[in-house]
Order: sequence, then C-alpha cells, then structure tokens
Amino acid sequence: MNESKMLIYDFEQPIVDLENKINEIKALTGSNEYSKEIIELEKKLEELKKNIYSRLTRWQKVQIARHPDRPYSLDYFENVFEDFTELHGDRKYHDDKAIIGGFAKFEGKSVMLVGHQKGHGTKDNLFRNFGMPNPEGYRKAARLFKLAEKFNKPIITFLDTPGAYPGIEAEERGQAEAIASNLLLMTDLKTPIIVVIIGEGASGGAIGIGVGDRILMLEYSWYSVISPESCSSILWRSWDYKEQAAEALKLTADDLKQFGIIDRIVPEPIGGAHHNPEQIYSTLKNVLSEELKQLIKINPEKLAKLRKEKFYKMGVWEEK
Repeated sequence: MNESKMLIYDFEQPIVDLENKINEIKALTGSNEYSKEIIELEKKLEELKKNIYSRLTRWQKVQIARHPDRPYSLDYFENVFEDFTELHGDRKYHDDKAIIGGFAKFEGKSVMLVGHQKGHGTKDNLFRNFGMPNPEGYRKAARLFKLAEKFNKPIITFLDTPGAYPGIEAEERGQAEAIASNLLLMTDLKTPIIVVIIGEGASGGAIGIGVGDRILMLEYSWYSVISPESCSSILWRSWDYKEQAAEALKLTADDLKQFGIIDRIVPEPIGGAHHNPEQIYSTLKNVLSEELKQLIKINPEKLAKLRKEKFYKMGVWEEK
C-alpha cells in the first residue's frame, strides 16, 4: 500500500511530519554521515506512534475504522482463507453486492464465509452500495447459513457496514423482516459460528449477520446500535456533536469487551490494519484457528443452546 497517497487524519499529522523529516535527511545525505541522527529520529517516530495511537478518543477510532484503505471482507477472504468460491443470489429477488459469501478452505477444511463488502473507490462503492445491504442481501446470507448447517460446515461472518440500506424500496421488500429472520435463524443453527467485526458495525445492518458463538472485534473497529453522526442528529439536531456521541455510546472494542458484548479483541498493526494488511491477515488467521478448534469440539445441539444463553444475558439488569 502506498503510504504517500494514504488518507491522513488530523491527529496523525505529527507522525507524517516526522516521517517526512526523516526522508528528507536520507535524501539529502545519501550516505551514513547522519545515520546516528536518523536512528534517533526513527526511535522518536516509534515512540510518537505509540503515544498517539494508545491515546485515541472513541471518535478517532471510528475514523480509523472507516479508513478507505482498510482491508474489507473480500480482502480477508482471499488472504486468510484459500479457494474462496463466491455463491450468488437469494433465489427470490436478485444478488445483493453489499453482502458476499461462499465456501472456502481454512487449514484444509471447508468453512462458509459471509460478510459485508464495501468498495475500493467511487465506482466500486456504487457497485457495492457502500456496504449497505438490501433485504435480499440478508436473505442470501440466510440461504448460505442453511447450506453450511446442512453440510456441517463452520460459519465465519465479517461485519463492516454503516447500516442496512434505508431506501423506500428496501422497506417495501421487507428490510426489517429479513434482518429479524436472520437473528432467529442464526440463534438456532447447529454449526459453529464466529463473528468478526473488521470495521464498522452499525445497528441492525451489522447484527443481521452478527449472531455467533464467538464475537471477535478488531482493535480499531466499532460496534453500536447507531452511528455517532446519527446519534448526534437525533439528540442535538446536528452532526456537530458526533464526538460527544461517540464517547457516550461506548462503541470501541475495549468498551464492548468490558460489557461482555464481544469475546475477544484482535490486535491490529500500530495505526490500523491498513498500515500492514499482511500482519492483520496473519494475526486473524491464528485467532480463528484457536477459536475454531475449541468450537468444533462442542456438540451442535449444545452449541445452539450456549449461543442462546450468551445473547439472553446481554442487557440484563435488576431494579433494587
């Protein structure tokens, strides 16, 4: 990935400035004359990165989760797994390009992959509807889930959407029903399900393929019932308070691990997955291997029971 063309956020500017300074010195000298100075500056650069990325606000993590160079579902399908074969259509209306899925091999065994897919660039984003599924996308996912259960194959889903498509035609074709049906279906599937939140996990659009035995979340992703902008718009009638909304929503991986909503945080390369895709592919592969080995040991009936209990516990409260 070409770092020079990468989108830079305001909080990352000090890092870029120091990197440019180091590159200028290297270009000017062309020798080892200032090697000591360069070594010191590179050491300072690493410390600066650790300092900035270890103190990110919740809104800044939302920004990283939305970075256009961040790997999307199809990138993971092709780099973490082998022999991915995409399956199309819901057999009722048409093929929704915002949700992709199909069989693949993982450590020599077949698994079913399903994930939201955004586009790289404007043309691709239009093709993928910016990762916002229509009802037929969720119905396609449901078809693939049933297929996986029929052949006793584990399911791995990848969540990365700003939300389900809110258009009139989506409502006409039963958007809410499609998502609700998926929640019911996934709750009772007799096969292991691992959910991985790789970027944005917004509202019902995310949880429509997000019920699983193990919920994993990448370090700089977010997961919430509503986006910070929409929350700000409802509460303050303006998007200007999105940063305050992000803080109140507590939507980061650390927050949700603390609340028991997710099971495991997957560490990312410093600065985010887009800075070193190969590293995140390797890390996720190891994590998935560990999780799958545990889940396939559990009886399918017991697995579904434990999954239901897991979600029943969420949001439970007592009045004293």
